Amino acid sequence: MGWGLRIIAGALVVAGATAGVGVWGVMRVMAPGPLEQPESVVIPRGSGIEAIAITLGDAGVIDSPLLFVAGSKLMGLMGPVRDLKAGEYLFPAGISMEAVLEQMRQGRTVVRRFTVPEGLTSAQVVALLDKEPALTGELGKVPRNGALLPETYHYAYGDSRASLVERMQTAMTQALAEAWKGREDGLPIETAEQALTLASIVEKETGVAAERARVAGVFLNRLEAGMKLQSDPTVIYALTDGSGELGRTLTRNDWKFESPYNTYQINGLPPGPIANPGKASLLAVVKPEKHDFLYFVADGTGGHVFARTLPDHNRNVARWRELQQSRPGGHGETSSD
Repeated sequence: MGWGLRIIAGALVVAGATAGVGVWGVMRVMAPGPLEQPESVVIPRGSGIEAIAITLGDAGVIDSPLLFVAGSKLMGLMGPVRDLKAGEYLFPAGISMEAVLEQMRQGRTVVRRFTVPEGLTSAQVVALLDKEPALTGELGKVPRNGALLPETYHYAYGDSRASLVERMQTAMTQALAEAWKGREDGLPIETAEQALTLASIVEKETGVAAERARVAGVFLNRLEAGMKLQSDPTVIYALTDGSGELGRTLTRNDWKFESPYNTYQINGLPPGPIANPGKASLLAVVKPEKHDFLYFVADGTGGHVFARTLPDHNRNVARWRELQQSRPGGHGETSSD
């Protein structure tokens, strides 16, 4: 007899006996179950107790859907079980029917994690969301760059992509407001949006956490002095139309590319963020390191070497180019006059 017929037949027995599973049945409900190793099971929304029992039986979590239904009704009369919640559950090996019912009553579902790396464009974040099979629904318009806070977000199986994006947007709004509220006086930026734009540039310029405040200080010094920012990531953003990585080394001709985002061509900040910066970059911009550096160039180790004058910077650039020549295929970044 299949599970469905057994459930129907059992339901008649349960109805007639008011869930009277007897002492033997109660013992079985409380005894260790047949599951030999942890098993993840998805209980769809709207599932009734019979459908839940069939799903658990098919997954090998329980060995008697009939007894599970009877046990749930009995435990319901005793108080603990009222309604079993849908979702994704991870059941441990040997879990009893009683423990399954309790876990589902409390809704202790699997907590999934989605991490947004710092410095991605919104289009890249959406592409990652599209690859998450546990999320549902499609996203419409891609959020603007700078609208999503890079962070790890917890979610449950069946949550919508739109709801997760909304949480990212709310988190960025809160993080930016908090950072801007705590900004230092005298910064050469006037709005939180400008801070967000500069933070996105800082995010793309360095992956070294200890450098963020120093790099931010360079750009703020240049803004204060009326110098162009000359940030390579803004050129890459312009050349790729914000789609992602360029895939090759920038050339001097690239610096001449006309775009409102090319900071080798425009004065001041670009029209908006070029990526989604994290909290650390936001804080670096509003609380920068105090110094008189105006230039920096890659040092070959993932960090940068900083300079106060153009001649010093040119010497640093020359050393970097020598290093590039010794490493075929390598490329770096500069911020220079």
